[in-house]
Amino acid sequence: MLIIMKNGSLAGKESVFFPYSKMKHAIAKCLKKEGYINDILKKVSAKGAAPAKFGGQGSASGGKNKQPVLEVKLVYIEKKPKITEVERISKQSRRVYFKMKDIHSVRNGSGLLVLSTPKGILSGKEARREQVGGEALFRIW
Repeated sequence: MLIIMKNGSLAGKESVFFPYSKMKHAIAKCLKKEGYINDILKKVSAKGAAPAKFGGQGSASGGKNKQPVLEVKLVYIEKKPKITEVERISKQSRRVYFKMKDIHSVRNGSGLLVLSTPKGILSGKEARREQVGGEALFRIW
């Protein structure tokens, strides 16, 4: 999801698509709240159909099996993408957890840290405000 958004913004795409999940939707909401994306739309596409980014229009089955897709509209400032780099912190092989006191700003405040906390997916600022720690998912700037 993150790399799709980064590559889409660097390529100048207006929006990007990926399969829907609650986790991806929560991350997208957090990024929208912090101003990294414009809008989030949940759409339904025919199962097995090529996503719109590949030029797919639907499946030959008439669209009986529907599959939700998340469309994310990207942000540009003076024709330059807001998302230029993404760094994944926690991975399947190594989980990284931060206590509330260990959460610091990213790139002197120009970036964003996203955490999975007991209160849901939160940015670093929100986690400090709520006084919770959690699993560090990624940094974005």
